Amino acid sequence: MSQNRFSILLSLFIFQAVWVGEAFSQDLTPKYSNEFLSIGVGARALGMGGAQVGAVRDVTAAYWNPAALTAIRHEYEFSLMHAEYFAGIAQYDYLGFSTPLGNQNQIAASLIRFGVDDIPDTRFLYDANGAINYNNIQFFNAADYALLLSFARDISEKLKVGANAKVIHRNVGKFAQAWGFGLDVGGIYLHKRMTLGLMVRDITTTYNAWTHDADLVRDIYSQTNNEIPLNTVEITLPKATASIAYDWKFGEKFSLLTALDLETTFDGARNTLISTSAFSIDPRFGLELGFKNLAFIRGGVSNFQYIKDFQGDESLNFLPAVGLGVILSERFQIDYALSDLGDVSESPYSHIFSVKVSLEKLADDFRKFYSWER
Repeated sequence: MSQNRFSILLSLFIFQAVWVGEAFSQDLTPKYSNEFLSIGVGARALGMGGAQVGAVRDVTAAYWNPAALTAIRHEYEFSLMHAEYFAGIAQYDYLGFSTPLGNQNQIAASLIRFGVDDIPDTRFLYDANGAINYNNIQFFNAADYALLLSFARDISEKLKVGANAKVIHRNVGKFAQAWGFGLDVGGIYLHKRMTLGLMVRDITTTYNAWTHDADLVRDIYSQTNNEIPLNTVEITLPKATASIAYDWKFGEKFSLLTALDLETTFDGARNTLISTSAFSIDPRFGLELGFKNLAFIRGGVSNFQYIKDFQGDESLNFLPAVGLGVILSERFQIDYALSDLGDVSESPYSHIFSVKVSLEKLADDFRKFYSWER
């Protein structure tokens, strides 16, 4: 596939995303859906504010931009992440694996879970005699799952492409569950130390089909004058992220990676830095200072929003993040990030840890095309 042909295909993908966004914003007014997939994976990435579409180089590329999977330099690479949000109420976990398929292709599988466990079900708190019986309290979980199956291919020394097929499952105990399916596509263009990236999520539009067991809540909903839930469909419209990353070198010991991502949504006006009735643009900026390619300090800003106080004065807020990374050996890397989720609780900062394991380093001439900076 030539570079011109690939550029035309990406242009068609973005045109489709804009067209679908316009159509749905006018007719169906789509809901926010699958927002747990907007959090991100990997402490390195989250420590850089999520600016990763052009900066990612490891197994977490399956989430950020599958085209970058071909930068992996080991036969097998694993990554595991755990984070807690809302003062530990919500648990967020990620597991990823990647391996080459020939000397031009790379495949990966990723599993993401975001859930709140042990939620009390107090429907049977009162027994038949009207007395409170705490032994009747049951517990359930509300969780979102995503399975990503990824494929990447080297088209040339400079051009890389990739795609995700994702299966989504969401459940609220025995009361409701949803299944969905979506596709993502990504591209990378390399020029010396500069990387240009493009990621289009949910390119075909993703639908989550919800089914509800109304019999479990019918009596409670009737007593509280709430509508009985019906089977519904949630829509996730396409979003496109353009990225530029540059790797600076300062002598033999220090390096600095700078990255800027511009995420564009097509579901109407959002509270972002750039917002119109047709699309909104949310920028992310990240830095990674490296020492001998063994230790790293990271920082980033994202989620720019205009906030009004009680006096009606408007100010621009953003979410900062910082992080650290250490390569313990050729096989093991540990990363940590402190990410600000916003002033939604008394403990707005979230501690994020991830571990990466790389096994069996590939030979330098293994790839048919390779121009990633070593």
